[in-house]
Amino acid sequence: MQRFCLALDLKDDPSLIAEYERMHEKVWPEILQSIKGSGIHRLDIYRTGNRLCMILEAGNDFSFEKKSAMDASNARVQQWEDLMWNYQQAIPWAKPGEKWILMDKIFELP
Repeated sequence: MQRFCLALDLKDDPSLIAEYERMHEKVWPEILQSIKGSGIHRLDIYRTGNRLCMILEAGNDFSFEKKSAMDASNARVQQWEDLMWNYQQAIPWAKPGEKWILMDKIFELP
């Protein structure tokens, strides 16, 4: 099992943040199917202010490259991503075109 932590910001607008959270109360079934189909077993998103933190657990055969290729060929996933970008913004150190940024693990309880 692999575990990853990623970060992304929301636009700093309380009404957009509230709408983003409402959208995640009923995620489209095709999106859930795509996530599970890529080998992700658990995905949690946390928020503080306008900063998001996504923690995902996936099987050992999971890769972000494979997930990205699957997403690129799925029109419904692209539609969802385009919609979510209305609420999201890149974190300041993201490269052009990057959304969710993989965080480096710096500590683990021994």
